[in-house]
Amino acid sequence: MAPLDQLICIHGHFYQPPRENPWLEEVEAQPSAHPYHDWNERITAECYGPLAALGLYAKISFDFGPTLLSWLERKAPAVYESIRRSDQESRGNFSGHGSAMAQAYNHIILPLANHRDRVTQVAWGIRDFEFRFGRRPEGMWLPETAVDLETLEILAERGILFTVLAPHQAGRVRPLSSGSWHSVSGERIDPSQAYLLRLPSGRKIHLFFYQGTLSRAVAFEKLVTQGEIFAKKLLGAFSGKAAGPQLVHIASDGETYGHHFPGGDQGLAEAIRRIEAGGPARLTNYGEHLERHPATHEVEIVEKSSWSCTHGVDRWWSDCGCNAGAPADWNQSWRTPLRDALDWLRDSVAPRFEQAAAGIFKDPWAARDRSIELILERSPEGAQRFLEEQAARPLEKMERDRALKLLELQRQALLMYTSCGWFFNDISGIEAVQILQYAARAIQLAEELFGDPLESEFLKILMQARSNRPECGDGRQVYEASVMIR
Repeated sequence: MAPLDQLICIHGHFYQPPRENPWLEEVEAQPSAHPYHDWNERITAECYGPLAALGLYAKISFDFGPTLLSWLERKAPAVYESIRRSDQESRGNFSGHGSAMAQAYNHIILPLANHRDRVTQVAWGIRDFEFRFGRRPEGMWLPETAVDLETLEILAERGILFTVLAPHQAGRVRPLSSGSWHSVSGERIDPSQAYLLRLPSGRKIHLFFYQGTLSRAVAFEKLVTQGEIFAKKLLGAFSGKAAGPQLVHIASDGETYGHHFPGGDQGLAEAIRRIEAGGPARLTNYGEHLERHPATHEVEIVEKSSWSCTHGVDRWWSDCGCNAGAPADWNQSWRTPLRDALDWLRDSVAPRFEQAAAGIFKDPWAARDRSIELILERSPEGAQRFLEEQAARPLEKMERDRALKLLELQRQALLMYTSCGWFFNDISGIEAVQILQYAARAIQLAEELFGDPLESEFLKILMQARSNRPECGDGRQVYEASVMIR
């Protein structure tokens, strides 16, 4: 039997952006995903489905984007049910701790969001998790591991015990018992243990910092296609000098296992088989490890940092130089006016929403936080129950319709911040067009509800976002060509 002080945790971050047309609530055909109908369907065939068939979700730690799980529930129910069952099975494997982690709802960069949006994203992520997995989440994955103290305060306030960060996101550490702080910047933190972070409010949250070199080899160097070598790398990462328990843990996009690298699913299966064959280590997940091996050190984070931007969180608002392999003569200066346009829209709509909803809901923003129930149960009965709970008084039919439209406006205003809109290379890409669709739907609903024209001012700001493709012009032209309903 493997000694209890050598433990391995493999985390997969499974996520796709919401792709539904906001007017149809269906994913339209995406020719770039050929021969499949769309990218969700293709990645399910290449990754999510094979991992389920191999029974691997119960062996690893994982988080699934709520909007992706919603799509799987409707379009790939067998895979969806396998993911849900795997969390139940993992509780038997790991001392009652399920391997699934929650995720902020639609993958917005939380340190760039205002406080209200952060709260809603976390609240929706937790409630969606409870609905699908039948338990409270112990951990929550932060989109792009983008973090700051305000975001961690929100997690801790809502009972989240831990999250996972990249090693370069650690700033200083010190023993809990006593001692002075010392810098661990530049990935010098010891990733083999959990750390405690004391928040300004007095709350606490635990942080795990994954092993950077090994995680990068998994994500970018095809290590996952060589199961035997993958296992040897994991087993060889333990320090022979450590006297106490050691955790070797990695984190990468879950799509690495079969979609990014064909054969990655089989490589993962082989690596797990070899680890479980009675070697010097055993598998664990973060919840089990935290219970058995409480933190002995506390940590400070690098504020507004992430795992995929060396400049912090600049990739999602500025031309920081990070891109997805763009041509050398391209730039991403379009990112700033795109975010400026969305921020203007959000901030223009918010007081109108608050005023219109004040006579309908007991608390308009609390109603928004709880309106995830309308998404989880889309039925007249569910809507009626929600309104009975949240309305300030009995509502007439027209008032009920208006109440639901106000909340749908807010849903679209959240979806338009999905991080993929800024991650890639141009405002004309399908990811940026997708979030512009959500903005257009929010504008349409706001104009119907409040009667104020918003689109023209929105487009003035968007005109400043110059496409790298001359034929696409600017953000306004992209919006008019690819989004606007004529």
